[in-house]
Amino acid sequence: MKFLEYTPLDRINDFLSELNLGERTIKGRLEAYSYKKLSLSLENEILDYLGKSSDTDSSSPVEFLLSRSSRKTLIYLVLTLYHMYPDYDLSAVKAHQFLTEESWDTFKQIFDTNMLEASKEWIEAYGGSSLLETIYKPLDEVVKLSECEIYSYNPDSDADPFLEKGAIWSFSFFFYNRKLKRVVSSSFCCLSNLVADGFAADNLCYEEDGEIFDNMDI
Repeated sequence: MKFLEYTPLDRINDFLSELNLGERTIKGRLEAYSYKKLSLSLENEILDYLGKSSDTDSSSPVEFLLSRSSRKTLIYLVLTLYHMYPDYDLSAVKAHQFLTEESWDTFKQIFDTNMLEASKEWIEAYGGSSLLETIYKPLDEVVKLSECEIYSYNPDSDADPFLEKGAIWSFSFFFYNRKLKRVVSSSFCCLSNLVADGFAADNLCYEEDGEIFDNMDI
């Protein structure tokens, strides 16, 4: 598996690395990867992880794991998660958490709803094309969206690698081109600055209290 450096995505990632909107902060990242042929041992190892964690869910699409091509797709998506978040516990990933989306329109609708303020900031900063249009072009260049399979990832909140302290919402999609053996992952989240500031203040108070107790002979 190889991370693909692509300058147009870097520009978008820089903008969305920590977009402060006052009471909220938007974060987003898009990463492109290419894949080589999977070794049988790696394929079996990941399927073993998934088998231990996903079979008990009645909503899990069993047929997703039946054909080898579907298994490979699932493995590529899991590997993408692992490379994005190397400390993420693979056993928390379940097959049914990857949902197949029919078209770009699903992503567009969710993006337009949640990223409205971020889009306004983009236009104000750069003018010209909207943020979504700016994202579409490099995505299409890397994975050819008309040929892509699109998946959303919807894990349980307590096992979501995209969520951070004070998260209000998050969504993530994978754009996978089977022929090119490439995938672009996209993840976006909104954080409450009020919660984050309160958390920082609590930690500061705790540290100050700790310093006081450190100087006491208990």
